[in-house]
Amino acid sequence: MSPAVSDTVPAAQPIARIGIVTVSDRATRGEYVDRGGPAIHDYLAELLTSPWEPVARVIADEQATIEATLRELADLACALIVTTGGTGPAPRDVTPEATAAVCDKLLPGFGELMRQVSLLKVPTAILSRQTAGVLKTSLIVNLPGQPRAIAECLDAVFPAIPYAIDLIGGPRLETNPQRLVAFRPQK
Repeated sequence: MSPAVSDTVPAAQPIARIGIVTVSDRATRGEYVDRGGPAIHDYLAELLTSPWEPVARVIADEQATIEATLRELADLACALIVTTGGTGPAPRDVTPEATAAVCDKLLPGFGELMRQVSLLKVPTAILSRQTAGVLKTSLIVNLPGQPRAIAECLDAVFPAIPYAIDLIGGPRLETNPQRLVAFRPQK
C-alpha cells in the first residue's frame, strides 16, 4: 500500500497576510508621496523568509477610519498589521487611540521599547505614542511616521513578533537569521 500524499509531501506553509497602513491626511489627499508604507514593505521583504502577502491601505487621520481599517484587516485574517503615522501629540494624531479602541489586549512593552531605541537617535522620541495590541488573531503595531524610524523600531520589536503571532493563533513567520533572529522559547 502506498503512503498518502500528506505522508510524503510536506504541507505548504500558509501565506501570512500582513496589513500595512499609512495614516496620513496629506498622503490621502495626494499632497505627499507615501514613503512609510513602502518602507515597511521593503523591511518585511528583506526580513521574512516565510510566504507572506501585503494588504496595504493609505488612510486619513480620522479615528473612525483607522478603527474601521484595523477591524477590516483583522477580518481579512492579517496576522500582523503595521501602521505608520499618527502617533505624535498633534490634535489629528489618533492612531494609538484607534488601536486601543479596537484591541482586545494592549501590549505596551512594544511602545516602551520603540521609544527607548528612538531616544538614542532623537530627543523628540519622547513625543511618540506608538503602542501595540491584539485584535482577534491579529497583532497590531503602531510605528512612527518618519520612514527612517521604521527600521530602527521594527529591529527593536520584531524579535518578539513571530512568537506573539504564534501565541494568538496566527501563521508561523520565519525570519532571515542573518538579518534578525526571532525569539521562540526552546521546548
